[in-house]
Amino acid sequence: MINATTEFIIGLFLLVAFAVLVGEIFTHFGQAALVGQLLVGVLFGPSLLGPALGLTSTTVSSEFSGLQTLATFFILLMAGLGVSPKALRETGLPAALLGIGIFFVPFVFGAGLVRLVYPTYSPLLDLFFALTISITALPVLGVMLREFDLLDTKFGLTLLNGSVVNELCAVTVFAALLRFETTGGSVVANVGAAVVAVLFFLGVILAAYLLLRWLGDRPGWKSFVKSFRAEWNTREAGFALLIVVGLASALFSQYLGLTFIVGAFYAGMLVTPEVAGEKVHKSISGIFDAVTWGFFIPLFFALVGYDTNFRLLGSSYETLGAFATIVIFAVASKFLVGASISRSLGWSGDESFAAGFFVTSRGAVELAMAVILVDLGVFNETQFTIVAAAGLITTIISPIGARTFVRTMKSAALRARRDVRPPPSQWVGTSYLPQRTSEERPPLPNPPR
Repeated sequence: MINATTEFIIGLFLLVAFAVLVGEIFTHFGQAALVGQLLVGVLFGPSLLGPALGLTSTTVSSEFSGLQTLATFFILLMAGLGVSPKALRETGLPAALLGIGIFFVPFVFGAGLVRLVYPTYSPLLDLFFALTISITALPVLGVMLREFDLLDTKFGLTLLNGSVVNELCAVTVFAALLRFETTGGSVVANVGAAVVAVLFFLGVILAAYLLLRWLGDRPGWKSFVKSFRAEWNTREAGFALLIVVGLASALFSQYLGLTFIVGAFYAGMLVTPEVAGEKVHKSISGIFDAVTWGFFIPLFFALVGYDTNFRLLGSSYETLGAFATIVIFAVASKFLVGASISRSLGWSGDESFAAGFFVTSRGAVELAMAVILVDLGVFNETQFTIVAAAGLITTIISPIGARTFVRTMKSAALRARRDVRPPPSQWVGTSYLPQRTSEERPPLPNPPR
């Protein structure tokens, strides 16, 4: 008889091996690897082969849940490590507008839709349900932007920062609703407590950023970092210390009721080349890329697919119809709001449509919230499955829909770089195109004889 540990190792092997293989196959057909990885999870989950292979036992599922939490932590830490605080700060207002819009519009209208689809639900359950289908997944978005080589662009940074704002709004509302569900009290008091928690966390992060920025400009700090590296004997100490810092930040945000995801992202973002040193930062980033892309990312998306049990959705026509309605709304609301706000910011049509598809992705946060609600008895198994399946389908649609517009964006950018035209004469001598001095000017051609 196979024991639980053997079942877990078998399941882990199947998920990782097939996720890597199928993800690679999908890239050769012009699709993102994560689409194939998600489908692998569905294949080996409770929807298809999981029960026959013994991969859906309570022990194996709980161990997979712990692995998914760890994978989410690594993905967010890696995403933050690749983001420059300065570049992220420059996207401030557009990203804030995008993040607020893509959360509150689907949340408000989603609550109304849930009331129509499920008229017997309580108003509080309507809000919880709408909340879980209104969140753009920060880890999923970070992976997609990296796969499309957009993470270091202003377009990618704006979307990423907007997703951070989106999740901060979501966890604030979730914390307020959860306080109301568990402790009661007035709405104003619960919302106020949640807002104070968010502001306190952001204040601590800002103070840490300013301190590290100040230290990075001090000559003594670079000497300290150099001597520390020379004296510390443990191999890959920089990687280990970053993990400790990331866990501390994740624990801090989790303690405040903001979920560990927000803390992990900001921890990675605070570790800049100026603070850690160019060489150390490059080394740490290389290790994180290898471990995360090679193991945790395929595993994460496979586990997202694994968590979805489509068999429950076919239990009745009413459940299937409600699920289809919610999925259509989940895709349409995010896409329309994201594209509209992007267009109002002056982005091109291709950029706006690509942004609309990118922000439709869901992933870790709403699943974590749904698990909490199941544990509290707020959600039943069918409601959890609807949330998980909606997240799965929207995450599959997101990169497929965005790919065409991303290609057009890149082609337009390439043509713009090739189309080098002389600047208008009225620009010469201005701050846009300063008049070059005689030393900078190219030599005049020899006059014809």
